[in-house]
Amino acid sequence: MTTLCEEKVTDALATFVEEWKNKPGNLIMVLHKAQEEYGYIPRGIATELSKMLAVPLAQIYGVITFYHFFKLEKPGKHTLQVCTGTACYLKGGADLLEGLEKNLNVAVNQTTADGEFSLEAVRCVGCCGLAPVMVSGGEVFGKLTKKELPAALEKIRG
Repeated sequence: MTTLCEEKVTDALATFVEEWKNKPGNLIMVLHKAQEEYGYIPRGIATELSKMLAVPLAQIYGVITFYHFFKLEKPGKHTLQVCTGTACYLKGGADLLEGLEKNLNVAVNQTTADGEFSLEAVRCVGCCGLAPVMVSGGEVFGKLTKKELPAALEKIRG
């Protein structure tokens, strides 16, 4: 099934839509599955889901833009999440964000021009004892300083 963009509805997503089509709360579940498949929700996929679920596209975008979890733009290969919860903020979380913005030449909620990194500020990640914290690919970088950012980025690049 083709769409208005490069992405096509995957067989897994189409099957999931069929399973959830008539269940209460289906839109949120289908959007989670779409994001799992593509890493974000491409416009063409949202349009196809609108048709498949018989839900207005405006309603789909209302849900996507209401919940912080959903993304409308393709994320970078590596997502950098800097904790801005109280403990991390007090121990330098804002400094980490500032350092990453300068290092990567992006702002929070943006992706580098080369598509390598996306930068996010997130609330508590549950590692308060390691504050300040950055998480990428499930790896926690605790007690991180601005000076250590270049080495952490190189490690993440692999």
